[in-house]
Amino acid sequence: MVSPLLALALLAQSVTHSEIPIPALGDPATAIPITTFTGARPGKTLVITCGVHGFEFVPILAAQRLLTAINPQQLTGRVILVRLAHPPAFARRTLHLNPHDGLNLNRVFPGNPNGSQSQRIAHALSQLIAEGDFHIDMHGGDGNELLDAFVGTYGGPLAATQFPTSDRMARAFGLPRIVDYRMETWEQVNSGRSCNRQAVAAGKPTILVEIGQQGRAEASEVALATRGVINVLRALEMLPGAPLLNRRQPLRYDGTVGVSFTQTGIWYPAVTPGTAVTTGQTLGAVRSLTGELLEEIKAPAPGVVLYMTAAPPVNAGESALTIARPQATTRK
Repeated sequence: MVSPLLALALLAQSVTHSEIPIPALGDPATAIPITTFTGARPGKTLVITCGVHGFEFVPILAAQRLLTAINPQQLTGRVILVRLAHPPAFARRTLHLNPHDGLNLNRVFPGNPNGSQSQRIAHALSQLIAEGDFHIDMHGGDGNELLDAFVGTYGGPLAATQFPTSDRMARAFGLPRIVDYRMETWEQVNSGRSCNRQAVAAGKPTILVEIGQQGRAEASEVALATRGVINVLRALEMLPGAPLLNRRQPLRYDGTVGVSFTQTGIWYPAVTPGTAVTTGQTLGAVRSLTGELLEEIKAPAPGVVLYMTAAPPVNAGESALTIARPQATTRK
């Protein structure tokens, strides 16, 4: 005979699929598919956002795997899994931007319920993040991006209380590189606010996961992303067991520095993600359609190339690549 307490626990645990409706308002309606895992024991809530960029397929496919990888019978607390944050971009296979309003969803948080489609989606996601105690935002290299997998943490003066948990989550995820982003000012948080910085503003420990590149869907990377989420749940004591970590300690970096193109033309890179570079090193060149050298892209600081533009056509003002800066000998 099942005890009354066990019967209540079995009744409480569940996997529920639902949608957040985004009504039409000058542009089309859409709906954000989510899955809520309610554990057998009460506890805290982890919110996971996948597919903020619709052409970053590894996180989206990892979300599909998590549907069966997370067992609510073993779960303490709740997991809210946003399986696909940006359905229109996914359906249209659109790089970076929303196909209806031309905005980058990851730059318009906290959004606006009366704004364009991207802003309405961001508003709904912001409300969801506010419900949680922790947050994971999963990304990858878009269709025109090469990327070396890493996890980002958020600390500094504006996220000092969240950083220890963010650091624990990042270490548990198990990727070989961790980039520590310091949130120094509200201007920094609010400028083109991303999904992660929305979590910072809401006071939630958050990590940025970047895995996969050029819109590919490598099975090994999908498996690695799935395992990383399970590791984080173990580290947060929401699932039993210890995280399954790599033997090598992750390499740590103090933020990033970006380099942009100043000319429009054809991009000829001289480096790849993971390449260590020195200040002033030539990273590639932009040439005209007749082969004329228009500019050389040089490293503004030493570090490691983290991600970069892969496609030959480039435009002035676009990001060329991003360098992770070596960790200082002393950390504040």
